[in-house]
Amino acid sequence: MDTVKTFLKYMIAQTLSGSQKIEISDIVDQAERAAQMVNQIRSRMLAPNAEKSPPVFSLTQLANLCGIDKGQVSYRIGKGDLPTGQLNEKGSRREFSLSEARTWVRHYRASHLRPEGGRAVTLAIGNFKGGVSKTTTSMVLAQGMSLRGHRVLVIDADPQGSLTTLFGIMPDAEVTEQQTIAPLVYGETSSIRPSIQSTYWDGIDLVAASSTLFSAEFVLPSRQMKDPEFQFWDVLNLGLEDVRDEYDVIIIDTPPALSYVTINAFMAADGLIVPLPPNALDFASSAQFWSLFSDLASNLVESAGVVKSFDFIHVLLARVDSADVASDVVRSWITATYAEKVLPVEIPKTAVTSSSSAEFATVYDISRYDGSMKTYSRARDAYDRVNDLVEVSIKNCWARHLTEEV
Repeated sequence: MDTVKTFLKYMIAQTLSGSQKIEISDIVDQAERAAQMVNQIRSRMLAPNAEKSPPVFSLTQLANLCGIDKGQVSYRIGKGDLPTGQLNEKGSRREFSLSEARTWVRHYRASHLRPEGGRAVTLAIGNFKGGVSKTTTSMVLAQGMSLRGHRVLVIDADPQGSLTTLFGIMPDAEVTEQQTIAPLVYGETSSIRPSIQSTYWDGIDLVAASSTLFSAEFVLPSRQMKDPEFQFWDVLNLGLEDVRDEYDVIIIDTPPALSYVTINAFMAADGLIVPLPPNALDFASSAQFWSLFSDLASNLVESAGVVKSFDFIHVLLARVDSADVASDVVRSWITATYAEKVLPVEIPKTAVTSSSSAEFATVYDISRYDGSMKTYSRARDAYDRVNDLVEVSIKNCWARHLTEEV
C-alpha cells in the first residue's frame, strides 16, 4: 500500500510540474537542499562533535596487529616500556587507542618499515569510471598501511571530494582552496607542504579536495600555452618532492576521467592500483582506460621526451557479488587480459561495506561490529590481504630504489 501511495504522489507531482520549465535558479535551490541534507546526515552520523573518532583495540586485536601472541602483550605491559592502554568504562577489558596501537606496531614491525635512505612510495588509485570503489580503496589502503606502522599522506585529487568526506570533512563547507592541490596548480607554491593537514586517524595526513579543483582542468593547459617550457604533467610530482622523506606511503585518489589532474597523479606515482568490479560495463571501461592512457603516454614520450616507468601495476577485483553468475565470465576476461597484474584477492560486496559507506566509514573504522562476525571478517580479511600484498610491492620498491642509488 505504501508503494502505491508513493507512486501516486510521484505521478501527481510529475503532472503538476510537467508544464513548468526548470530554471537555473531551481537548480541552485536543488543544490542547496542537497548540501543541507548531506550536512544533516553527517551531523547525525558524526554526532555529537561532528568529528570522526578512530577505533580502539582490544588486547587480542593489538596482538594480531603486531603479529605476536597475547602473552607477549601482557608481558610487555608488565614491563611498562610500551603504552599500557586503559581499562574500559566497565573495567572488563583493556583497550588501546589508535596512537598507542601504532606505537606497538612500529616496535614489533620495525623490519617492515621504510629503510634508512628510502623515500615515500607513491600510489595512484585510478579508473576512468565512477562507482568502482576507487575512493574506498584509497581510504582502506591508507588505514591499512598506517595500521602496519607506516606514515601515510593521502591526496584527494578528485573535485568531488569523496575521500575528503570519508575523513569526516565536508569539501565545500570546510575545505579552503589553500588546503587542496590548487596552490600547486596555480603556481603559487612549489611544495605540497602548506596544504597538508592532520586527520582523526593517527599516522595519516591529508591534502583535501573541493569543487574548486575543477578549475585545474583550465589552469594547467593555460599555463602550458603561456610558457612552452612549463611541464603540465609534472606539477604534482615536483610538489611532492619536498615531503617524500617524511612519509612512507603517499596515496593519490584520482578523478574518474583522464584529466590533467589524473595525468599528474599517474606521472607522480611509483605504482598504479586499478579497482575493477567484474562486470561487463566496468571491464569495457577499463579497456578504454588503458587505451587512452597509453596514447597519452606515447604522445608525451614523442613530443616532450618524457621517460616514465612504474614499479608495479595492480588490478584489484572490487565489489565482487558472489551471487552474480555473470561475474564469473567477466572475471575470466579480466584474468586473461591483465594476467599477473591481477591481485590474488577479491573485495566482496557485503552488508558490512555497504553500511560502512553509508556512515562515511570503512571496515577499519569499526571497533566492534554489531552484525554477523562472519560477514565482517570476510570483508576485513579481504582488505587485510590486499594491504599485505601492496606492502610487499612497496618494500620491493624501496629495495629496488636503494639498489639503483648504489
